[in-house]
Amino acid sequence: MPLMIAATAALAQTVGEDAGLPQTGLNLPTDISIFDKEDPAIRKPTAIINGEIITRTDIDQRLAVVVAANGGRVRPEEADRLRLQVLRNMIDETLQIQEAKANDIEVTEKEVNDSYARVSQNFKRTPEAMDEYLRSVGSSAASLKRQIKGELAWQRLLRRRVEPFVNIGDEEVQAIMDRLEASKGTSEYRVGEIYMAAAPEARQQIFQNEEQIIEQIRQGGSFAAYARQYSQASTAAVGGDLGWVRAEQLPEPLAATVQQLQMGQIAGPIEVPGGFSILYLMDQRQVLTADPRDAVLSLRQLSITFPAGIKQADADARASKFIEATRDVKGCGAAGKIGQDIGAEVVDNDQVRVRDLPQPLQEPLLKLSVGEATAPFGSVSDGVRILVLCGRDDPQVASGPSRDQIMSQLEEERVNRRAQRYLRDLRRDAVVDYR
Repeated sequence: MPLMIAATAALAQTVGEDAGLPQTGLNLPTDISIFDKEDPAIRKPTAIINGEIITRTDIDQRLAVVVAANGGRVRPEEADRLRLQVLRNMIDETLQIQEAKANDIEVTEKEVNDSYARVSQNFKRTPEAMDEYLRSVGSSAASLKRQIKGELAWQRLLRRRVEPFVNIGDEEVQAIMDRLEASKGTSEYRVGEIYMAAAPEARQQIFQNEEQIIEQIRQGGSFAAYARQYSQASTAAVGGDLGWVRAEQLPEPLAATVQQLQMGQIAGPIEVPGGFSILYLMDQRQVLTADPRDAVLSLRQLSITFPAGIKQADADARASKFIEATRDVKGCGAAGKIGQDIGAEVVDNDQVRVRDLPQPLQEPLLKLSVGEATAPFGSVSDGVRILVLCGRDDPQVASGPSRDQIMSQLEEERVNRRAQRYLRDLRRDAVVDYR
């Protein structure tokens, strides 16, 4: 019988035989007063890194952002695993800030606030509204600003201590440009990556961690949010975005995987030298070839919305009326008149790239002639709408990346590899006291 079960059974038997307290042999008083009570308001340290404290509150606030990015849908066991990963990330972040300070690198409060404002703008919020949002999900502006400070400090440290020693020769760049020309018409991919280093003794754990991340993303979690929190590559600061790459530019395991993905698909964990990666295929195009999805469209949208709480039958009736009225749209001028007649909202946009539209709309729009409309689409919550094609500017033949762009990508790859080694050495030399 397991020890805990045996102990519980023995305690139950003792209580059954004697209505008094179980006999422990410790001569304990029956009336106990606790003198040193635990105060839940005290923020106990979870880890001390070279003398700097990370509290449980720090971890909870950082974790809250990840949970919010997943719509709050995180199972308790998943939250425990995420908490451990957040702690590891915050330890790395602390080491990066400490190393930057040791090298007389300072990140000012104004610089952090400016970056925070840009992040807020990405969320379509003012900094004040972002403060309130973070509080509402159990986090804080201070937590996000500390993460921003860590990213800025590490980037500056790499620019001082690593980038000056990375040299790219003209012959390397020319060789890539020659290969690009030779590979004209082949596929090029825009890829997101979450890379996690794995020491030999931790490979199974890291593999399982990435499996859990993939599950959360497939359930609606934000790939970019997970990449920012967990990826150990330099692209973590931009949500894991590797930009446009050809398969042969990636490590062999990643190259084989990316060629099998459809746009919007995710794959992994994929074993690579030093750890595991998760890949997300955001887009695809042909090298040095005009891509129809780069066409710029002029669109007119007609839409109707439904009031909250509307009955399904009433929504269906109104949607049917909208569909019937827009069935034979003949040109954008006629669409505008139809919109006025049926009380639909009419919105124009003259600078819409096909590839920026949701995937299900791209093919139908590419097949339309000017003046034609898409089939109606939508839902009770989002309303019903159509898009009318008013004009299209077809793309020109792509010229490919410039010499400077190729050199920049090569430099970033090599800086990233050296940065990983730099951080590994900082971890090895750190004094970390877990509490």
